[in-house]
Amino acid sequence: MTVLDAPVRRAAHVIGAAALATGLTAAPVSADPIEHAQPITVFAHRGASGYRPEHTLAAYELAIKMGADYIEPDLVSTKEGVLVARHENEISGTTDVADHPEFAQRKTTKVIDGVPVSGWFTEDFTLVELKTLRAKERLPGVRPGNTRYDGRFEVPTFDEILALAQREGRKRGRTVGVAPETKHPTYFRSIGLPLERPLLRSLRAAGLDHRRSRVVIQSFETTNLRSLARKTRVPLVQLTSATGAPYDLVAQGDPRTYADLMSPAGLRQVSTYADWLGPEKNSVIPRDAAGFLTEPSPVVKHAHRAGLKVVVYTFRDENLFLAADFREGTDPNAKGDVFGEMRAFFEADIDAIFADYPDSGDAARDWWSD
Repeated sequence: MTVLDAPVRRAAHVIGAAALATGLTAAPVSADPIEHAQPITVFAHRGASGYRPEHTLAAYELAIKMGADYIEPDLVSTKEGVLVARHENEISGTTDVADHPEFAQRKTTKVIDGVPVSGWFTEDFTLVELKTLRAKERLPGVRPGNTRYDGRFEVPTFDEILALAQREGRKRGRTVGVAPETKHPTYFRSIGLPLERPLLRSLRAAGLDHRRSRVVIQSFETTNLRSLARKTRVPLVQLTSATGAPYDLVAQGDPRTYADLMSPAGLRQVSTYADWLGPEKNSVIPRDAAGFLTEPSPVVKHAHRAGLKVVVYTFRDENLFLAADFREGTDPNAKGDVFGEMRAFFEADIDAIFADYPDSGDAARDWWSD
């Protein structure tokens, strides 16, 4: 089974869930409906963000050159509803906006997903204004080498990213996938800038809003994914965290948490609208108090039984982010044995990874496949 089967699979799960809800006997779910064809799929997390400032065309282009199957733009909105790629809508940590005196009065404090955040926000800028800013490295203390690229790259639009993927794919004779994530969809909808309409509009303009396109749409929320499932045939990814709850459910007074979504019953519900589960690493293989990996949790097995593929985030090469098993030396910013960590997760039967260093992901899955 491939992601191209997503709409058929989703419909089957809708029927099964409806049968259970009405007390009817549903057809038994296969113990393992996912066929695991190696190699593992590599999603370039925000582009090749280990090498270039994240969410720049340079980071995405390098990721494609390094063999990534998908590039991942986090999408937020401008004042006029244009989708651009930033990790957050607050951009002081990823652009040089603080160095622009003409925008000094735009600094403000907003409540984003229930948390007060101070800074400059994309929704307060037109696209023309955002294009005067330049990207900078978000983790300069961890990746000081990337700071030499500060000030060189614009904030890209989603349309520009789609065009890049198609252009680079033609150059290399392969299809480059795109995995957009909708950031804070409840918040953006609350201020009259819903992300879903412009997202689908861009996909349709690029000829990518169909089940055979290599596109997957992600969200940490559930409501917008349920809505998207009715409006598009591209596969959807329900992202989850090891703690907390989807903000849309919190805002609605729904007590369900991410742990509830990852329970067997929760995963069956997720499979009625999504095609992938996107858990963080600790949900798949927890760490002990000293930071070493323990035994894998059953979440991958339960997701597969529900008909969901599993893409795990985020693999980063630095010791700071690795499980203690794979750290090398005492410098937290030095590179450790990320290949060993990836192998441990491959052995847990996952289907895909998000990687800041897509060349590491590409090498690890090639060795795993041999």
